[in-house]
Amino acid sequence: MPTGKVRFYDDEKGFGFITTDDGQDVFLHATSLPAGSAVKAGTRVEFGVADGKRGLQALSVRVLEAPVSLAKTKRKSADDMAVIVEDLVKLLDGIGGDLRRGRYPSSSHGRKIAAVLRNVAEDFDA
Repeated sequence: MPTGKVRFYDDEKGFGFITTDDGQDVFLHATSLPAGSAVKAGTRVEFGVADGKRGLQALSVRVLEAPVSLAKTKRKSADDMAVIVEDLVKLLDGIGGDLRRGRYPSSSHGRKIAAVLRNVAEDFDA
């Protein structure tokens, strides 16, 4: 069975591409992945190949090795995260008070809050 690395995969769309060890691109559809598994760029996989309508397509994908997360290696310490979470709670508490009074934050302020939440979530997800 050929092996390669996932070059790109979009969870929402349910497809991506694998680059084989010999440099070919192979289409990867979500239905080819084992149940409950997730892949991302850099994941090493083994798979069968079929010639589809638009070229090579991966079948029966088996995850061999997940990529080492750079985010995990650069993860903040637990003490630093505790301070960030405490500040985040204060920020959200203030917004909660405004919402109880029927006022949403301005759109620019809302975008900043959403960006902060995403960044904190990424730190926890690493």
